Amino acid sequence: MLRKITIALASLGLVAGLAACGSSDASDDPDAPLKVAVNPVPHGDILKYVKDNLAGKAGLKLDIVTFDDYQQPNTALKEKQVTANYFQHVPFMEEYEKKSGTKLTFVAPVHLEPLGVYSSKVKSLQAIPQNATVAVPNDPANEGRSLKLLADNGLLTLKPGAPTSATERDIASNPKHLKFKPLKAAQLPRSLDDVDAAVINGNYALEANLSPAKDALAAEKPEGNPYANGIVTLPENANDPRVKKLVQLLRGPEVRKYVQDKYKGSVLVAS
Repeated sequence: MLRKITIALASLGLVAGLAACGSSDASDDPDAPLKVAVNPVPHGDILKYVKDNLAGKAGLKLDIVTFDDYQQPNTALKEKQVTANYFQHVPFMEEYEKKSGTKLTFVAPVHLEPLGVYSSKVKSLQAIPQNATVAVPNDPANEGRSLKLLADNGLLTLKPGAPTSATERDIASNPKHLKFKPLKAAQLPRSLDDVDAAVINGNYALEANLSPAKDALAAEKPEGNPYANGIVTLPENANDPRVKKLVQLLRGPEVRKYVQDKYKGSVLVAS
């Protein structure tokens, strides 16, 4: 009996030890690589520049995890597959928090990708015809952002106090009787042949070889813009020294010059 009890206790100890090992998170180790989820362009390019040129000297190891959509980076963060992500702005993050019930922390802004209006059929906003179809992002934060861009350029007006997540219900006047076609953000460049115009997020415009600075019929202004993309993490990791070090590098002069030289106004450094 004593021998059986000893074996049972030893087995329990082994199971507990394995469970402890299985639950350990690499993000708890200050010397482990910092895993960051990104969209490929420009976030992945910028982070790769940091990894190749700046991180080693700063004593930071980076592991870049790339996703092509706007959903998986937050899912990976929520499930602790990564310690931070770099792809979203505050209004998008707040919409995600409402829908998922997950609390996130926006650590610092890095850059702005100006949202732009593009068309393969007309050369100016004024030439957009009556009853035209305009494709817009289908996530609430960026749909509202699109409507604001159209309103800022005189194509429609929004009701006073319209939220950042404005929808068609928040439109006060629509003189050209525009029809809106919500699509996943990644699909918007491919929609240009099927619609009269499309409001396209800067990262997907760049991937489609569209320049917000040169090709957009209208683009967002950087002044007072709340849509700067930045580093986001879970609240418990907001003070992780690796996250702080990454923010310091991303907001430093070397990255500022890299962004200015590479994107030539199509991506703007956040203030």
